[in-house]
Amino acid sequence: MWSDLGRPPLREASLRRGLLAPDGDYARIDVVTTTGSTNADLAAAARAGAPDRTVLIAEHQSAGRGRNTRVWLAPPRAGLSLSVLLRPDGVPGNRWGWLPLLAGVAVADAVSAAAEIPTALKWPNDLLVNGRKCAGILAEVADAGAFVVGIGLNVTQRPAELPPEADATSLAIEAAACTDRDPLLRAVLRELAVLDRRWRDHAGDPDATGLRDAYRARCATIGRPVGVRLPGDVTLVGEAVDIDEYGRLQVRDEHGAEHRVAAGDVIHVRGVTGAAPA
Repeated sequence: MWSDLGRPPLREASLRRGLLAPDGDYARIDVVTTTGSTNADLAAAARAGAPDRTVLIAEHQSAGRGRNTRVWLAPPRAGLSLSVLLRPDGVPGNRWGWLPLLAGVAVADAVSAAAEIPTALKWPNDLLVNGRKCAGILAEVADAGAFVVGIGLNVTQRPAELPPEADATSLAIEAAACTDRDPLLRAVLRELAVLDRRWRDHAGDPDATGLRDAYRARCATIGRPVGVRLPGDVTLVGEAVDIDEYGRLQVRDEHGAEHRVAAGDVIHVRGVTGAAPA
C-alpha cells in the first residue's frame, strides 16, 4: 500500500507495454519498491549476463550514490531513481567518456520537453534548473564493455526534504508543468535510447552525431570561471573554455595554460578566485 496521495507508484505494466521491444527500445524493465542502490544491483545483473538496455527503477533507494561517494537520498516516490545497462558494441574505448555526457543531454532534453522548463548542464552531467541541481547522473563500468547509467531526478520534493547543505531543487519547487513521474520517466528513457542509438551508429563520434555541439549548447559551465577539485586534493582555478573530442573539460588557468579534465568536481564561481557556488 502507499499512503502519500500526491506520490502514487509507477505503473510498471504500462511502462513495459510502452517501452519494451519490439515496439520500444528496451529489453527489460523492473520496478522495485526499495533497494540499496539501483546502480549496484544492475551492475551485478550485468556481470550475470543481463542484456543491453535493461532498466531497473526503485521507488526508494536507501543507499543511492552520486559522484565522489556522495549520498543521494529522497523520500519514497518523490523522484525518479533508475539505472540503465548499456553495452555499446562498436564504440571504441577512447570514446566511452562521452557516455555520461550523452546521458546528461538526454535527461536535459527530456525534462525540458516534458516539464516545460528550461534546463542546463554543469559538467559533466548535473542537471540544473534556475542554477540549482535537480538531477544527478552516475555512469559506471559494470563489466567489460558494459556500463550502468544511474539517474536521480528530483520531482515532488519539498524544500524541507532536500539536503540543507546542497543547492538543490525539484520540479515541483520550480513550478514545472509536469510532475507526473510516469511521463517524465518515459521521456527520459526514450530520449536516452534515441541518442544512444545515434552515438553507436556513428561509432561514438561526438561530431558526426552532433553530440558535442548539443552538449556545448546545454552546458552552463563553458565560458565561466570555475574551480575544479581534482584527485589528490588539488584545485584547478580558471575559465572553462570548451569540451574536447573525448568529453574532457578544457580549463584555461590564470597563466594561459590549458588543462584537460577527465574527472573532477566542478564549482561555478563568480570570480576567478572566488568559491561561492553560482
